[in-house]
Amino acid sequence: MNAALLNGRKFAVLLGGTAAEREISLESGGNVAAALEAAGADIVRVDPAVDGWPERLQGVEFVFNLLHGPGGEDGTLQGLFELMKLPYSGSGLLGSALTMDKVRTKQLWLGAGLPTPAFTVLTADSNWSDLIAQFGTLFVKPALEGSSIGMSKASSARELETAWKHASSHRGAVLAEQFVAGDEYTVAILGSRALPSIRIEPASSFYDFDAKYISDATGFFCPSGLSGDEESALGKLALDAFESVGADVWGRVDVMRDATGAWQLLEVNTIPGMTGHSLVPMAAQAAGLSMADLLAEIFRLSMEVHDAS
Repeated sequence: MNAALLNGRKFAVLLGGTAAEREISLESGGNVAAALEAAGADIVRVDPAVDGWPERLQGVEFVFNLLHGPGGEDGTLQGLFELMKLPYSGSGLLGSALTMDKVRTKQLWLGAGLPTPAFTVLTADSNWSDLIAQFGTLFVKPALEGSSIGMSKASSARELETAWKHASSHRGAVLAEQFVAGDEYTVAILGSRALPSIRIEPASSFYDFDAKYISDATGFFCPSGLSGDEESALGKLALDAFESVGADVWGRVDVMRDATGAWQLLEVNTIPGMTGHSLVPMAAQAAGLSMADLLAEIFRLSMEVHDAS
């Protein structure tokens, strides 16, 4: 990869915003901005939580969007940038909007014949006891949030109702997904390439917000310990899952491996974290890419998509 592609260019880095993941976005965006500056780029840091922020985009040639969650990752800003004819990183409007909605992502995967855990949408009228009898242990999460925000595990009717109340404090539907006992993996996508998979051993009972961004006890293994054939199969599944929902350029696909060894798709992240605890830079490093190389490739691939549209 040619990190020299970044030298002398004027980029905006979007970070912060107003979503629940604001603090993570500030850290991700700060990391990216520092790496771009080290590669010789002229950087404007832009926080959409600050009034008048669009004016700060004047004169930039490209936007690195590190806004996680609703508002930045759901197609809203992607549509604005399309109208402005301003090239930006990552997936377009359709892929961003689809993947932000976990329920519709899973519905599309089922239609495409891709494996994903059984699920239902919870409402105030849900029969908690019947659902536990049907599914057993469930993971409950807001359909329109990321970073495991609002997510909890329920093994009884009382826990399920409590989990629903917790998740429903966030906007959008509440998804309940059947618990998969097994190892968790994540696969970073870069263009048409699946980077080396990462196996995750969370410090807590599941990979929650603290395990992702705070705890130093969570284990990340890259290489993940899969055989060559298993790695290839997982990479192909992740690419199929990513492309089927219209995602593009870069992202991350989260997967569980069940007790039979079968893969089960969880979700797609079109703007994954780029913090010190984040996994896409780790996978890129395992593939021989520095942070500058990774950002140069995201820039190059994004420009190809923009020029073709």
